[in-house]
Amino acid sequence: MKISRIAAYRVDLPLHEGSYNWAGGKSVRVFDSTVLRIETDEGLVGHGEVCPLGPAYLPSYAAGVRTGVAELAPHLIGQDPTALGPLNRLMEAKLKGHPYVKSAIDIACWDILGQAAGLPVCTLLGGRDGEAVDLYRAISQESPERMAAKVAGYRAEGYRRFQLKVGGDPDEDIERIRAVAAELGTGDVLIADANTGWLPHQAMRVVRAVRDLDVYIEQPCLGYEECLAVRRRTDHPFVLDESVDSLPMLLRAHADQATDVVNLKISKLGGLTVARQVRDLCVAMGIALTIEDSWGGDIATAAIAHLAHSTPAAFRFTATDFNSYVTVRIADGAPRREDGRMAAPTAPGLGVRPRYELLGDPVVDVR
Repeated sequence: MKISRIAAYRVDLPLHEGSYNWAGGKSVRVFDSTVLRIETDEGLVGHGEVCPLGPAYLPSYAAGVRTGVAELAPHLIGQDPTALGPLNRLMEAKLKGHPYVKSAIDIACWDILGQAAGLPVCTLLGGRDGEAVDLYRAISQESPERMAAKVAGYRAEGYRRFQLKVGGDPDEDIERIRAVAAELGTGDVLIADANTGWLPHQAMRVVRAVRDLDVYIEQPCLGYEECLAVRRRTDHPFVLDESVDSLPMLLRAHADQATDVVNLKISKLGGLTVARQVRDLCVAMGIALTIEDSWGGDIATAAIAHLAHSTPAAFRFTATDFNSYVTVRIADGAPRREDGRMAAPTAPGLGVRPRYELLGDPVVDVR
């Protein structure tokens, strides 16, 4: 089997709630997502998606996805999409770094591999574990009162895990954490996610002020060493996200006992191939996982669901259903939230069928 065509489509994903706000005053109202289509000479077609969280979060941006795909695609025509190891090594040889560019390509090839094998991707990634995956709800950064007021609505939708966006003024963040914690019930989980927004002294003020609360602290500072310093001065359970962007960084974090949970974003690592390696190492080392991506629609959510559903249940801290945050459905067959949980599709591959009437004409088309 050989790749015969690679096409990329640009699609806007508006948010139900109008905007998504996080540390440092960052905000997005409409997400710019790229859907990838890979055709083969045997008639199988695979799809992937990558959607950066704006241009100022991770070292990635939406237009860069399409530019990178245009750079890589000519080198991939004629390659075997099911030979994922050689394909990833070829992509790295032809485009150094830029893992987010490679992510949608890698996901689309897993989709093809699953279809060729007649199996859902989660089976190929390790096997479906359990009936469904628990989801978290991100609470966009606003005033403490408005953030707390949203909890009841999210709980009515079935969510029991809440990722509170902090990383602003420490005094207001302390109020945010306390206000939301007061609304939670037995069995609910609260994560205070600063998204790198605090300086170390600010992070220490916050963790000391909420010492009496049951709350996870996620990525308080920009640098790994700063996060580690906070970790060593608090007894709150700790999550690393932006700092863990490679296998070597995961091994370093484990050696330093720097984290209890790793937030695994598929595109940050370059796709499902490397994400599975990181996932399996975390399981071997006893580290729990939040499995998600930077953002995305139905196709990205399907990839998240397959990786999460194939993760041993004891190590699944939580996962994300990004397609429930946005107003546009770009594919049929994608997982949908039911009472705060989702299940990976059972059809071969990712199990999704893009709605090309919404995607329009490709913005990259290489044959």
